[in-house]
Parts: sequence; structure tokens; C-alpha cells
Amino acid sequence: MTDRPQSPLAAVPDEIGGHDLLAGKKVVVTAAAGTGIGFASARRALLEGADVLVSDFHERRLAETVEKLSGEFGDQQVTSFVCDVSSTEQVDALLASAAEQLGRVDVLVNNAGLGGETPVVDMTDEQWDRVLDITLNSCFRATRAALRYFREADHGGVIVNNASVLGWRAQRGQAHYAAAKAGVMALTRCSAVEAADYGVRINAVAPSIARHPFLAKVTSDELLDELASREAYGRAAEVWEIAATIAMLASDYTTYLTGEIVSISSQRA
Repeated sequence: MTDRPQSPLAAVPDEIGGHDLLAGKKVVVTAAAGTGIGFASARRALLEGADVLVSDFHERRLAETVEKLSGEFGDQQVTSFVCDVSSTEQVDALLASAAEQLGRVDVLVNNAGLGGETPVVDMTDEQWDRVLDITLNSCFRATRAALRYFREADHGGVIVNNASVLGWRAQRGQAHYAAAKAGVMALTRCSAVEAADYGVRINAVAPSIARHPFLAKVTSDELLDELASREAYGRAAEVWEIAATIAMLASDYTTYLTGEIVSISSQRA
């Protein structure tokens, strides 16, 4: 690493307030329990005026998430559905339950994903399959279920997928995760062409690094510090910065945008 002057943008900004970008919308967010991008996306949707259904496979953390969001947004609907995204049956039931609980579905945020650090030479079939299933196949399952819902609905909608700059970049120990996220990007582009038939837009965000406690459990502090230092700002993104871009893509501010991958990076794709 070479020394460089610190950017004024290295200072973490205060979170911006809501602007009713999603007022009246009904939003579903997968893998929303905890402290990561999913939780931040659910909170941002509420901040922008939406009602929200949060989903996760971890029942206790999901209940805690609903309690926390309901306490902050008492005038809006916050509901939940326990779902293992590796199960087609449970993902189909998630969309059906969301439509029933919220009255309709306008936005799906596909946030579920699983990473880890393993060199290809040491990677097992099980490690490869698990990351691909949770990160890519789950996005396919939820997209399929949502499009089947929208095909029969009398309104269109939006799907926003959470990809990663690793769909473009190379990084040691991340072959399974990078392959899965590149697949999410390809799925986004191809499904968007088909989804236009049902009045549905599909886009994806590709964050570089957004630091949060869950990520710290699966990635070393040394690597996170190194990755953050490479960014032009010299820092990682805050999860709300990712969530704010997701909300924009879900809103009517991007009605002529579909099949696109938006890099959320202070560097470049």
C-alpha cells in the first residue's frame, strides 16, 4: 500500500432522512434479520414510507428485527415470514404470505447470500454448492416466485438483487462467492428482459465493501481493513449507504432502468 492524503470523504456521513420514495409501497426483504444490508434495506424502505415484510431463516433474530423496526416505525406495518431460501417450497410460500399479509407486493429485495474464505485448491464440493445455492439459486427461486405473482397481478413491480463487485473483480479465497455473484448479475440482466412483459423492472446493486458485525464473523479484520484502504475514500461503506441506493432503484425515480448492475463503490467496477 502506498501512502496517500486522506480524502475528506473518509469521514462517515450522517444518514439522510427519508423522502417518501416508497410511500404506499409494499416491500419484501430476504435475509433481513441482524445488522447487515438486509436489515438496513428494510429500515430504509420504512423510512421511505413503505410497509415491509422481513424474512430470514433464523426465527429468534427475525422476531427481534420485527420488534426493533416496529418500535421505530409504529405507524407502519412490519411483519415477517420465516424462510429457508434453499427451499423452493418455502420461497414460494414467502411470496404468497407476503401478498396476503401486506395486501400486495410491489418490491422484492433479494438480499440472501453466503460467503467465506476458501482457496479453490482446498474447497470442497459442499462448500462450493452451499455458497452457490444460498447466494445464486435462492435469488433465482425468489425471482421466479415474484414473477409468477406479478404475472397474475393487476400491477407491476420491482425486484432489486444484491450482487457484489466480486462479480467483476478477482479476490483470493472468493471463487465460490464471486461465481455466485456473477451469476446474480447475469440472472438480473436476463430476467429483466422477460420481466418487462409483466411490467416489472429488475436491477441489482454491486457493493464493494460494507462493514457490519455479521461480515466480521466470516472475514478477518485484517482483510476488511485492507479492502477498505483500497477504496478511494479509504473507508468501507455504511450499510445505510447501500440501502439508500436499493431504495432508489425500487422507487419511481428509476422507471426507465432495468437489467442494470449499479456498482456501489468509491473506486470502480
